[in-house]
Amino acid sequence: MCHPSWTRALNEAHRLGELARLRRVRDRIDREYARPLDVEALARAAGLPPAQLSRGFRLAYGRSPDDYLMARRVDHAAALLRRGDVSVAEACRAVGCPSPAAFAARFAERLGVPPHRYLLRAALTGTGAGTG
Repeated sequence: MCHPSWTRALNEAHRLGELARLRRVRDRIDREYARPLDVEALARAAGLPPAQLSRGFRLAYGRSPDDYLMARRVDHAAALLRRGDVSVAEACRAVGCPSPAAFAARFAERLGVPPHRYLLRAALTGTGAGTG
């Protein structure tokens, strides 16, 4: 029978290993946000079951992997729109969003303004900031 402190140490090592895998998943999303990514592929690469990845990611980062991915895409699209040299459709494609409607909805949810209005404000003010 194992000593109780060994069990605690093994559990802690397992937890730290899972946190390291979750960090690698987050880093991959940050690097590859414009590529087609889904929870199953991310979980496979991390060596975790998809449900465990989703649960652990939410506990570690406060949102699901899909929500984190879409937030990165919206943030990068907003930066492209602020530059002023791309359309909303081009920004949507550039960040890997498969659905323009879903992109527009999530953009408005995250930034408080639809992407077309964000682009217009960016052109008028040079910042794209603000709600309305």
